[in-house]
Amino acid sequence: MTDRAMITDPETYFAKGCGRCDRFATPDCSTRTWLSGLVTLRRICRDAGLTETAKWGHPTYMHRGRKIAILGAFRGDFRLTFFNAALLADPEGVLERQGPNTRHPDCLRFTDTAMPTAMEPTIRTYLFEAMGYAEQGTLPAKEPGEIDLPPEMVEALDADPALAEAFAALTPGRQKSWALFLNDAKTPATRQSRIEKGRGKIMAGKGATER
Repeated sequence: MTDRAMITDPETYFAKGCGRCDRFATPDCSTRTWLSGLVTLRRICRDAGLTETAKWGHPTYMHRGRKIAILGAFRGDFRLTFFNAALLADPEGVLERQGPNTRHPDCLRFTDTAMPTAMEPTIRTYLFEAMGYAEQGTLPAKEPGEIDLPPEMVEALDADPALAEAFAALTPGRQKSWALFLNDAKTPATRQSRIEKGRGKIMAGKGATER
């Protein structure tokens, strides 16, 4: 798989895919396999009053200027992943960790396109809970030993399981180099640009200053 230009319009995602790999705009794209389920999740998010945009090549749903959830499609499943998932109560125990290095259960994972419809009441409840935290300005407490990453990087890791796994596999020194490099940027736009340009290096196991 090779990185391509990620899509910036949610409509493109539902028509062709995320734009990250060579399967973009082909019948083999994972979005084609799960399209009806993804469309259902899109409807549920928009019906909840969330604003739709595209981040990291995926439809992302926002409220009061804060990212609430993001869609993703993979070979074996499709997902609705929550930002700031440590805040969610998850009374039904349906949230799953995206990978072994994910700090908290943060996603609803679906293996059948009919599952979002069956789970719609639960999905709505979790979305409204997350929206409430956004309205209150509530954020998860910082955990001991956690590297001081800027919010743009935290969100990028939440949204991109492959990037999260690669970052978790970096040595502590390399992780710190990325934290310093990104926190040195003066604007969110610059930090976002550095994350997008640095993705390939992180995937290759390199620190921010390595060639």
